[in-house]
Amino acid sequence: MTPAQLHVLQHALGLDEHGQGSMYRNRFVTGEGSKDHPDCMALVALGFMQQRARVEMFGGDDMFWVTEAGKVAVKAESPPPPKLSASKQRYRDFLQRDGSETFGEFLKLSERRRKLVREGWQL
Repeated sequence: MTPAQLHVLQHALGLDEHGQGSMYRNRFVTGEGSKDHPDCMALVALGFMQQRARVEMFGGDDMFWVTEAGKVAVKAESPPPPKLSASKQRYRDFLQRDGSETFGEFLKLSERRRKLVREGWQL
């Protein structure tokens, strides 16, 4: 699989360049003459995508979706994400938290939790 084909699969599934995300969609629309259409056709030939040709709702363009084999290939072929520093990981954890505290308050709470765990408390 080429890097461009991997990118098409990742985009169709709503994943980032490292194959991470929630797979919130499964479609890719493109038409003959576009730069992505040959990649999509190659992915169909590989069994990684399926095609519905000339969809009226999309102005006559083709719609493609990723097969289960394509999903497995995305996981296998996507490069690993870069390693984050501890500070960047803490900030990412803060952004993913659904709380109302500020980042400073989040850091204080996190430190208290770590201290309690070191003292033997189970949270």
